[in-house]
Amino acid sequence: MATPLSTLNKLIEILKDGQNGFQAAAADVDNSELKTLFSQYSLQRSTFAGELQALAQSLGESDPPNSGSVAAALHRGWMDIKAAIASKDEHAILAECERGEDFAVAAYKEALEQPGLPMNIVDTIRTQAAQVKSVHDHVRKMRDALAPVS
Repeated sequence: MATPLSTLNKLIEILKDGQNGFQAAAADVDNSELKTLFSQYSLQRSTFAGELQALAQSLGESDPPNSGSVAAALHRGWMDIKAAIASKDEHAILAECERGEDFAVAAYKEALEQPGLPMNIVDTIRTQAAQVKSVHDHVRKMRDALAPVS
């Protein structure tokens, strides 16, 4: 069974992966609207990670994760963002962002199903989960709007 600290640390790593993925997308996409949006999402992920790091410290964690992990990022969908960015294909970039967000949505869902989390942590995770889901859905909607016509 996951502990509150392990649950928080997993979410922090996922948020850092998302922060880095959105930051990479913002740096290399040409569309100014997407650049702004990705920058906002990267900042949001950084803020969320900071909130969870503070909660982890309140539970006695002396050194909560300060970055995502490369191996974990690969499994969470953010590593392929580099290939999509290199192609300069906005649809592909949005598809990879959505794929990364799929993992974040699933991780938040899993975290909320953990028994025994203190209520203040549940409240924070629930609030963040709703916003992560909103970003996921917005990215998917933008991706679908740019889908190639077959």
